[in-house]
Amino acid sequence: MSTSTATGATAVSAQGRGGSRHRWLVLGMIALAQLMVVLDATIVNIALPSAQQDLGFSNDSRQWIVTAYSLAFGSLLLIGGRIGDFFGYRLTFTVGLVGFAAASALGGAAGNFEVLVTARALQGVFGALVAPACLSLLNLTFTEPRERAKAFGIYGAVAGMGAAVGLLLGGLLTQHLDWRWCLFVNVAIAVPVLAGALALLKGNDRADERPALDVAGALLVTAGLFSVVYGFANAETKDWGHPGTWGFLAAGVVLLAAFAWWQTRAAHPLLPMRILLDRDRAASFLSLLVAGAAMFAVFLFLTYYLQQNLAYNPVKTGEAFLPMVAGIMITAVGGNALLGPRVSPKILVPAGMALAAVALAMLTRLDMDSHYASDILPPLFLMGLGMGVLFSSAMSLGTAGVDPADAGAASASVNVVQQVGGSIGTALLSTIAARAAESYLEGKRPSPQVLAQAGIESYSAAFWWAAGLFAVGALIAAVLYRRGVPEAARTQGPVVHM
Repeated sequence: MSTSTATGATAVSAQGRGGSRHRWLVLGMIALAQLMVVLDATIVNIALPSAQQDLGFSNDSRQWIVTAYSLAFGSLLLIGGRIGDFFGYRLTFTVGLVGFAAASALGGAAGNFEVLVTARALQGVFGALVAPACLSLLNLTFTEPRERAKAFGIYGAVAGMGAAVGLLLGGLLTQHLDWRWCLFVNVAIAVPVLAGALALLKGNDRADERPALDVAGALLVTAGLFSVVYGFANAETKDWGHPGTWGFLAAGVVLLAAFAWWQTRAAHPLLPMRILLDRDRAASFLSLLVAGAAMFAVFLFLTYYLQQNLAYNPVKTGEAFLPMVAGIMITAVGGNALLGPRVSPKILVPAGMALAAVALAMLTRLDMDSHYASDILPPLFLMGLGMGVLFSSAMSLGTAGVDPADAGAASASVNVVQQVGGSIGTALLSTIAARAAESYLEGKRPSPQVLAQAGIESYSAAFWWAAGLFAVGALIAAVLYRRGVPEAARTQGPVVHM
């Protein structure tokens, strides 16, 4: 690494360490920005029926309110991360915030379907700038192992609970105000975060010697990720045999393979292979991919169960997920600060996945007579405990030890695997659930009781498969992670090896 690169890239870190209050204020600002981006994946879901009634769009068009965001966000994350490396994380972060707030305001004021979809796509575009910059700024600001563990614990908690917070906040805003506030609320979050960024993020965080942007790589990976996310989104609403599903998935695989080949030959690769070839980092990426795929089963199918079988309203549905949020906070913030610098990720990450697998297996027992306190609260809390330790550990190791000039690319990769994992999981588990319901209904008269039980069968199938994904992920993580605690996370305390 050149001296100029190191100096430029660590300027934010040095500034952040200048005073304890500044460092933790920066963390609070980053966490709020990350929460804004993450909750937008679910906050609009609860508002969709009201928005559809207000703007008059069809059921077939409804999915695009959600899909437009995930397509733009998922396909542009890697180029968004590299833009941060090139122009500086502070500038990228502030531009992304302003753009995200403006797009949210546009969506909230939308008078027709076309404007709303355009606004959601623009949210995804600017979110692809904000999310990698958040993680890059955090990675450069906190370098002391004990503080880094605590900071990434808080960040991991925000990332893990964002979807649940989105459900709760979406229900509150839709029920007590108006669906448009599910978009306007981002402006209320972005304005103070932007003020904090301008006040706290001083200095130069851009390398003095900037490499040229890899245009060919950017085009290949953007097209490839778009095709993969679009293909899986199509599988949700159509089927796996539809040309819009397998055709885009096949194109995505080819484009991403071409991207990987090009990255080994490009003079200034968009995603240097050295980022992926580190064993602990690769294990973290795979763990987050599996977690992203499996955890959507909880939010998607448990939401259906609570609203359709237990007749919960949107606000009560969001409140039902609070035990999961509490579990995430306990292990991500407190647990990670104590265990992260001392216990090997070879223990922590598989343990988090194992807890999540057990929680999902417990949810398969739900039936028409289940009760929240005895049958839903315990597994949700257990799921939160597992997700907290998993996200905080894997996110920290996914960006630890990278060359400062590659911080944006590594941070973007963390977000990419979660986004792609979520797309895979939603499509795969939705298909499995639908087939389970069809199998149960075969040969039966579709009475209300039978239809309700078919729904239960579909949720149970999805929960079993998600539990299986976590179990397999635990085995992969246990094999791939190195023994001991990585240097970036080690402290003077006792170390637990495996």
